[in-house]
Amino acid sequence: MNMYEWLETIVFFVALLAMIKPFGTFMAKVYQGERTFLTPALAPCENLLYRLGGIKRDEEMDWKRYAWAMLLFNLVLFVALFAMLMLQHLLPLNPQKFPPFTWQLALNTAISFVTNTNWQAYSGESAASYFTQMVGLGVHNFVSAATGMAIAIALIRGFARRRTTLLGNFWVDLTRGTLYILLPLSLISAIFLVSQGVIQNFSANRTVSLVQSATYDKPKLDEKGNPLRDAKGNPVTESVTVKEVTIPMGPVASQEAIKELGTNGGGFFNANSAHPFENPTPLSHFVEIILILLIPGALTYTFGVMVGNPRQGWALLGVMLLLLVVAFAVLQGAEASGNPLLAKLGVQGANMEGKEIRFSLAGTNLFEVATTGTSCGAVAAMHDSLTPIGGMIPLSLILLGEIVFGGVGSGLYTMLAFAVIAVFVSGLMIGRTPEYLGKKIEVREMWMSIVTILTAGIVVLVLSGIAMINPSAVASMANPGAHGLSEVLYALASMANNNGSAFAGLNANVNFYNILGSLAMTIGRYVPAVAMLAMAGSLAEKKYVPPSLGTLPTDKVPFALWLTLVIMIVGALTFFPALSLGPIVEQLTMLGGN
Repeated sequence: MNMYEWLETIVFFVALLAMIKPFGTFMAKVYQGERTFLTPALAPCENLLYRLGGIKRDEEMDWKRYAWAMLLFNLVLFVALFAMLMLQHLLPLNPQKFPPFTWQLALNTAISFVTNTNWQAYSGESAASYFTQMVGLGVHNFVSAATGMAIAIALIRGFARRRTTLLGNFWVDLTRGTLYILLPLSLISAIFLVSQGVIQNFSANRTVSLVQSATYDKPKLDEKGNPLRDAKGNPVTESVTVKEVTIPMGPVASQEAIKELGTNGGGFFNANSAHPFENPTPLSHFVEIILILLIPGALTYTFGVMVGNPRQGWALLGVMLLLLVVAFAVLQGAEASGNPLLAKLGVQGANMEGKEIRFSLAGTNLFEVATTGTSCGAVAAMHDSLTPIGGMIPLSLILLGEIVFGGVGSGLYTMLAFAVIAVFVSGLMIGRTPEYLGKKIEVREMWMSIVTILTAGIVVLVLSGIAMINPSAVASMANPGAHGLSEVLYALASMANNNGSAFAGLNANVNFYNILGSLAMTIGRYVPAVAMLAMAGSLAEKKYVPPSLGTLPTDKVPFALWLTLVIMIVGALTFFPALSLGPIVEQLTMLGGN
């Protein structure tokens, strides 16, 4: 790393940490119904929404009512978005005259955005109208993020409250998260992004002539969109000369802001955050990474404030930071070392293929660990172009359950599930009933934590095995062998863990991935969410147990290190065999000269 990259990285972490406490405090006040500086302006809007929806803000719910409200709300959103995608050609703001989605792609896309996954098996600039982008996908970017935050807040109340079955009101939490947190920050961020050059318009796409024509080899595709191969398995290509290009337009800045802030991911353009209309300058790049990590990071402090011990939040944040820094260091080292096979051909230096050189190697790698450590899925580099070990880092971050820092809300409640398991195991080691935040951790809490942590992993491994014997899934792989397995494993991990990014070497717009991927996204989002609400209900009913000499301090460095170890052990036991067959084998093959 050169001096600029060191300075960029240090300033980034300093800026992020400086924002955690004030923003975490603000969110705690919002969810506890306390007055903030936004209250005079937004309280009338909040009250109007309650009146229109017939919501009684003081009427709280038990965990079952809270879960049912969340599930029914998401079901209605899914139906509305599915219908919108199927009727896109009849709706306004479609200057490109895009046709409707197929029902398989509409199903996959609707579930993707409802679940905060934002997996896209299509190119946004060539498939989705402006109306679809704004009214369909944009609205879901807000409410899916607010849903995850509401579930995390309900779990926090489970730890904080005693002898009650009530966890708050889902509709109130959803409204406050959207109105006081997501909307104001998105508005400010969108204005900033416009100032940096992100476009925001309703113009039709523009076709312009190139100063110099370009010729390249284009892969031939069959009628299903799969690449053709010759008898030896090599791709069949044809020479194409390009004399003009189409420049896509659209309301991008407003989508980009909430995409990053809500850890939604996806992109207005297929190139995502490597596209200059989404991410034009190093400063916009820096701010977008901050937006990805801000709410998940600040929620740890919100947790500490609401349970009455801010140090508990700092301990969780410390674990997240440690894992993020280690992941960044490994990815940076792998990509800076480059490919030894290319070095033998005289190509020296870092592996810059597939990266956006405007942002430096370290800046690009920092974006990649941020977007896969959370459930964002926006990318500034093509992961298919990373070195094998470099590609294993974003894949591993997703497979760990995206807790570094995790999605808005989902990252915190998954980390708390790991914390419960860590406390339980440590309690067994010292021979006493484990306690966390004054609540005894018993069988019910353990079951809910295990369900939360292992659900996505089971889905990924089962569906990856099915994909390897499914002809259409195998044909969708752009590369054979270990790298092809990495593409499939990454895609299913991204869907099951609600990330949405892709390895960029897999044609996912086939029935197998559209339909089974929809199942993976649904299970990966809602099974852990309901499990965490069930655990919140169980914890809220428990009495408070004062700490004693045998109580494990969970706000100290030793527990943070123990929690980190538990996370690594669970991840290794679950996914090491799959990683061994994919990126690890590929790395060894590369080092062996093949």
